[in-house]
Amino acid sequence: MPKVSSVIVPYAAYLRVYEPLAAFPEPERAHWERYARRPDRPSYQDELRRSLADLVPTPPVAVPVHESGDAFVLEADGVLCVCPWRTRLRGWQALDDLDEELPPTVLDAVLPPLVRRQAAQDYERWLARNPDARPWIRTATWQVPINWFVLVSDEERRYDRGTAGVPPLLRYRTPMVQARRRVARGLRTLRDTMDEGPLIDGLVDVGRWLEEFHPRSVVELDYGGLVHTLPARHLEADHSAADVAEGIEALGRGDGERAGEAYARLVERWRAVRDRRSAN
Repeated sequence: MPKVSSVIVPYAAYLRVYEPLAAFPEPERAHWERYARRPDRPSYQDELRRSLADLVPTPPVAVPVHESGDAFVLEADGVLCVCPWRTRLRGWQALDDLDEELPPTVLDAVLPPLVRRQAAQDYERWLARNPDARPWIRTATWQVPINWFVLVSDEERRYDRGTAGVPPLLRYRTPMVQARRRVARGLRTLRDTMDEGPLIDGLVDVGRWLEEFHPRSVVELDYGGLVHTLPARHLEADHSAADVAEGIEALGRGDGERAGEAYARLVERWRAVRDRRSAN
């Protein structure tokens, strides 16, 4: 069996929603309240290691047997907010994307067709019992989708180079109400100036997803594992949210030239990431 690291790329970015405790019904609310007091809460890297470990057994485990009881936690304006991992649900949903991520021969080696069919049947049965289920986390490998940057502002950007024992970090955090406003404004501009296409479809999709959550939630765009494959100078110069905002604003003013310049900067920046993916 091929090594896990050779077929599953851990360079993933994340879009997360942290909901206030009040958004969760009991007894789940009490569980998260206790969980938040734990001094040893796991990180996103721990989550990734656990998911990769499931691929080692023979046959591999496509989706965890039990749902995760872990979450990411933060405090926003004195309010404790929680982002459940929901690893099992996300695992089922990720299976639908594997056909585009991996060549058929590699996919069959990592997750044989029988394993995938069984997982799909399990998901169908589970979804019939939980029709309103939705994940708190979205994942993208080797990229940050352009529509994610619409949700945030350059002023909300935080970049840390990292130190010995502390990995680098590049992320944005914004209140849910701001993220929804930016989606609405961006959609109005794009629909007035562009034909329907992947950018508009993606923004509609992420906007609908955000509507599922409490209005006092916090939205986080995290470069996650991408910071481990990009040099510090690249990360320091990465102001993709500013470029997206400038491009949309220019389109709204009818300034196609400036919008094109902003888009060209995005394309050039993320070409370097795609080149690294090809090299791996």
